Amino acid sequence: MSLSELPLWLVLAVGIFAILGAMLTLVGTIGLVRLNNFYERVHAPTLGTSLGSGFILLASILYFSVTAQRPSVHEVLIFIFVSLTTPVTLMLLARAALYRDRMESPNARLDPDADIKSEIPGIEIREIR
Repeated sequence: MSLSELPLWLVLAVGIFAILGAMLTLVGTIGLVRLNNFYERVHAPTLGTSLGSGFILLASILYFSVTAQRPSVHEVLIFIFVSLTTPVTLMLLARAALYRDRMESPNARLDPDADIKSEIPGIEIREIR
């Protein structure tokens, strides 16, 4: 099936999903570069990876399902893998960085339930009254 034989709705949907996914991935990349510290930087790329790859995979699923070239099992497996591993990686990296920062600070506390508001470098948390 050539490009001229594809239905207009498919071309528009695939194009919109692919561009939206690329833009979300770009926003995550810009967030990685622009944000100040590790705790802020780790959040933007994970959202860009999850949502951006989700939209790109949705475009791929649509295209290959309509053109009937092959079933979209590969895309579904990729989506499941990315959506399961990205948040887990974010949590592990953030916990490792928090542990490292606690051990390097002069007032390190070993109590895991201790108040950590002042221990995260570069982040100031204000209480709302």
